[in-house]
Amino acid sequence: MSSPPTLRLRALQASDAPALLDFELSNRAFFEAHINARPSSFYSEAGVRAAIESQLAQAACDAAYAFLGFDADGQLAARVNLTRVRRAHFHSAELGYRVAQAQGGRGIGSAAVAWVLQQAFGPLSLRRVEAAAHAQNTASLRLLARQGFKPFGRSTRSFELAGQWLDTLHLECHAPA
Repeated sequence: MSSPPTLRLRALQASDAPALLDFELSNRAFFEAHINARPSSFYSEAGVRAAIESQLAQAACDAAYAFLGFDADGQLAARVNLTRVRRAHFHSAELGYRVAQAQGGRGIGSAAVAWVLQQAFGPLSLRRVEAAAHAQNTASLRLLARQGFKPFGRSTRSFELAGQWLDTLHLECHAPA
């Protein structure tokens, strides 16, 4: 078994725009094979800067958080988001992530999700994190299971990708008791 990947993770910063644009452009076709396309306006320096400004504003008001993972060579390898933060009575968020195609199968996604869960259940004081993946995305479902996510529901024909309706599996992970 290979050693775990070296990954430096941190919160998104305004200065990340060039690296994030390159990451999104380089992996666009790969990502769009698994999730719906972002608007074409996103794929420009101005579009990425606007998205970062929005994400930083959401973090400032405790609504969402974005994190980036850089490999040993300093290349952006993964991004992980906690969105839809709900505090009163729930203390929960939704997790989403993307891993560069070239980094697949190396443990980058697992390391990034594990680190973000530590942030969620530690400094962010969340109690529950949810995730969703379409039922055919077995790699994502395996990754989430390895990080302690358990299924809690299925939405039938709830997600359209490339003209095909897919089922969505809903998963949850709880803070340690």
